[in-house]
Amino acid sequence: MAGWSCLVTGAGGFLGQRIVRLLVEEKELQEIRALDKVFRPEQREEFSKLQSKTKVIMVEGDILDEQCLKRACQGTSVVIHTASVIDVMNVLHRETIMNVNLKGTQLLLEACAQANVPIFVYTSTIEVAGPNSYREIIQNGHEEKHLESRWSAPYPYSKKLAEKAVLAANGWALKNGGTLHTCALRPMYIYGEGSIFLYDYIYKALRNNGILTHHSKFSVVNPVYVGNAAWAHILALRALRDPKKAPSVRGQFYYISDDTPHQSYDDLNYTLSKEWGFSLDSRMSLPIFLEYWLAFLLEIVSFLLSPIYKYQPPFNRHTVTLLNSVFTFSYKKAQRDLGYKPLFSWEEAKQKTMEWIGSLVKQHRETLKIKTH
Repeated sequence: MAGWSCLVTGAGGFLGQRIVRLLVEEKELQEIRALDKVFRPEQREEFSKLQSKTKVIMVEGDILDEQCLKRACQGTSVVIHTASVIDVMNVLHRETIMNVNLKGTQLLLEACAQANVPIFVYTSTIEVAGPNSYREIIQNGHEEKHLESRWSAPYPYSKKLAEKAVLAANGWALKNGGTLHTCALRPMYIYGEGSIFLYDYIYKALRNNGILTHHSKFSVVNPVYVGNAAWAHILALRALRDPKKAPSVRGQFYYISDDTPHQSYDDLNYTLSKEWGFSLDSRMSLPIFLEYWLAFLLEIVSFLLSPIYKYQPPFNRHTVTLLNSVFTFSYKKAQRDLGYKPLFSWEEAKQKTMEWIGSLVKQHRETLKIKTH
């Protein structure tokens, strides 16, 4: 399949940018179409620099715009669909999240069928598998366990239905008589330089004298570095393009982790930031069961006030469960079928992320100096 092209949705996002950076190294790739709602000036500059290796076309458009999707898919060989709304705090309207994450995926699948795009790689999430209870313990889980989230919260629910739609579309007939082949990747919590979650967490700590809040000391998870999550997408598209590997990959989903040590979210955040003087809050925290039921009461208050006032609880049962569960997964199936092994070691991932956090600290200090003069 010489002279192929690839469309990446959500290309301006945390993961999407890293996928584009890796894609430009692919053999015989003639064109990358980077689709997102808007590209910041620094993203445009970065993608322009990549032009020396592969043609990169930035397409600004909405994932719900059918005509935009049809144009973006025309003449494309592969689609990597990372675009989604991530909202675990239920800040956005449910309809918005469902539309982007589910309807947007369905529209993109239909556009692929019409434009004869044979390969579709979907970025799912670990949250489609759970955790459903902080009492549930899953260690080194694998694909054969058939775990499924029971949460009705819009983010995990929309991603679960979207993943089902993607895998059900495997084998669809294309307009030209060809066949659509799909697979889905379920990354763990993704960390690394540029993470909006890590950015917000660090800036909150900087405004709190370097004290890191701890809401998840009881969790045991195995997060994945963004560079390794991106690498898994490259290997997935390679496998679907390879006649020998493709039959075992089509219609499958894969957990994507790496060699980041199993630890709590609190410990991960502290490990990545302690070099810059950050420390964990030493105050006592509520027992999980009390925090869970407090979250339930706050959700009831939010519901009762909803006709007259939008009250946003600081946490909910879903986030309490997410942040306090033992929930780790193996990447053995991805290793077997995709040939996946982490591109970056834990030491490399840690160092790159720590350096980025250091730049945030420096930026914050310079901002304070300007304000005091």
